[in-house]
Amino acid sequence: MIWLWPSGDFRGDNQMPVTELKGSVVDIKKTECPADSFDNTENCGVVTVELSDGDRVETDLPGGLGAPKISVGDKVVVASMEVPEGEMFAIVDHQRSQGLWVLLIAFVIALIMFARWRGVTSLIGLAVTFGILLFFVVPAILGGASPVLIAIVASSAIMVTVLYLTHGFSLATTVAFVGTLASFILTGFLSWLSVKGLHLSGVTDDISMSLESTFAVDMRGLLLASIVIGTLGVLDDVTVTQAVTVRELAHANPDATVGELFRAGSRVGHSHIASVVNTIVLAYAGASLPVLILVVAGNDSFAAVVTTQFISQEIVRSVIGTIGLIAAVPITTGLAAILLRESDEFDEDFPDDEVVTDPSEPSVE
Repeated sequence: MIWLWPSGDFRGDNQMPVTELKGSVVDIKKTECPADSFDNTENCGVVTVELSDGDRVETDLPGGLGAPKISVGDKVVVASMEVPEGEMFAIVDHQRSQGLWVLLIAFVIALIMFARWRGVTSLIGLAVTFGILLFFVVPAILGGASPVLIAIVASSAIMVTVLYLTHGFSLATTVAFVGTLASFILTGFLSWLSVKGLHLSGVTDDISMSLESTFAVDMRGLLLASIVIGTLGVLDDVTVTQAVTVRELAHANPDATVGELFRAGSRVGHSHIASVVNTIVLAYAGASLPVLILVVAGNDSFAAVVTTQFISQEIVRSVIGTIGLIAAVPITTGLAAILLRESDEFDEDFPDDEVVTDPSEPSVE
């Protein structure tokens, strides 16, 4: 990872420097739209915005498809551009930082209240994951490195760091790591086979075309990388659950055989997989719903819609991810049953001595 670490700034040149300013809407004066206005026939007028430094500027009322709907008192983001006639301003979006911070704080509080110290370590692991993605994966791919190689290196680093950081150095974590690694290798191979066999290029929309033309990114490799990284997120969920489940079963019933532990753990895995499969499909469908609606609205046959490159790409993501999860259950459960059967590990967040009992009742020993 250190050897592949990107150097330099790979951001594209901005031909028209734009400065984003924050401000509040203090006045809106609506006017009739010109007769020759095609893309904006309702929202015409002048908006007065008071910037954070106290200055007031006037700009046109945002209009057209996707334009922000504003009212007096709204906190907005104003773009400032230097043009031959002087400085031009335009409202480009609403300010959302305050609301996002509230949601983030609520998430952190809920996680720590429920998971306690384990919640804190999971937040640190989440920060590590974001750091690797933002400061290693994205710059390295923009710098011309192979997306597949970068994805493998980054996923391995995330896998090792986050698993042990979040769940601690234990035999159960090691079992989960080995199960994740084995399923990860299988997922990567099947992804490569599917993308190559189905002739998927990875270019399905304006964003992917822009990446390929502007930054010369290998879009097929990027598609493979996205499948690999996306699958890793649910793989460790399943493998950790299976390893910990078998460990707790062995702790609750020390006389259980390897076969009994494997069968009991597999029953839990069956229920988990049945739920996660639907989760994966819905997650991909939800993220791609606008494009999915546009494709289906073309009145083509079902077969024609399903075999389009965009839909085929999402099917590959879902199917490959699901196969990787299915493989993870027996691999991890089998390893856990063999290695954790005689282990004295238990969940440190919920040790046996924390069970509250009535002191007047005789203890059962």
